[in-house]
Amino acid sequence: MALKQRIAVTLPGGPKIQDTVERVKWAEANGYDDAWFGDGGAPDSLTSTAAIAHHTSRLRLGVAVTPVFTRTPAVLAATANVLGQILPGRFVMGLGASSQNMMDGWHGVPLQKPVTRVKETAIMVKSMLAGEKSNFDLETLRSHGYIQQKLDVPVPVYMAALRSGMIETAAEFSDGVIFNLWPKRALPKMIEHVKIGARRAGKDPDSVEVVNRHMVLVTDDKESARARFRAAFAPYYATPVYNNFLAWAGYEDAAAVIREGWAQKDRNKTTGALSDEMVDEIAIIGTEAECRERLKWCADTGIHTHIIAPLGGATSEEVARTFAAFTPDNLKL
Repeated sequence: MALKQRIAVTLPGGPKIQDTVERVKWAEANGYDDAWFGDGGAPDSLTSTAAIAHHTSRLRLGVAVTPVFTRTPAVLAATANVLGQILPGRFVMGLGASSQNMMDGWHGVPLQKPVTRVKETAIMVKSMLAGEKSNFDLETLRSHGYIQQKLDVPVPVYMAALRSGMIETAAEFSDGVIFNLWPKRALPKMIEHVKIGARRAGKDPDSVEVVNRHMVLVTDDKESARARFRAAFAPYYATPVYNNFLAWAGYEDAAAVIREGWAQKDRNKTTGALSDEMVDEIAIIGTEAECRERLKWCADTGIHTHIIAPLGGATSEEVARTFAAFTPDNLKL
């Protein structure tokens, strides 16, 4: 079963809820299919989804992703129950592990056994959403006696994944897979692991939706955009989760330099490890035509839902130009 190609704006639209309201109104008026939140702090994505829901009539809203270490499965299921009622058939709950910096640093919660924790959370949340009384004694989680009413329209649960084991687990145990920040050369094998996990669960591999947040800037100044990408994302690749992923993707030397630079508090060494070639492998930077061509390659390679996320620090004019490049009038997938 071939899934529809979907184009999404990234959320929030700014620090205030009204910023996000304006972005989803624009997206719906201009033919976008979806709007997807990240979940990195304020404004909170799940409560924001409820706050903006009545401003949309057609957009699908998703969260990519809620860190499973910050909420229990029962809380996640109860929250999804509300959002599923407000947005029947138009809400997707994405679950992920997040990173050491956010969990250990921000929340004071150890990032332990992340693959197992995300898998077990997905299993429990899906069961709870189905109206089943909880009876779980799993490796990282337990719950007994919790029950909530089953929704008329189920809320799908997706899982974020980077490397092979997590990708296969996500395709096997959840309804969709969410990718982020991969180098171009890694995507074909990532898609292959989606198929392996789907087949393990007896699913049609083509029925498992693959969502990706693309870091994009439509611009005539590639050099400046690359510098902004390095400043924003070199620290991501210094965290163990993303550093190991970069090495798995085939950039072992760059991953090692980033680790060393970060440990030495040498920002130039850390950011310098991301060459122009690497940045262009990860981000989508260039003219309208160049960015649309890259997105078409991603669609042809296996991505179904494309979240357009303008690079941090982009001006309002750059954001508008970037989003405008991917409206249905300008892009056919």
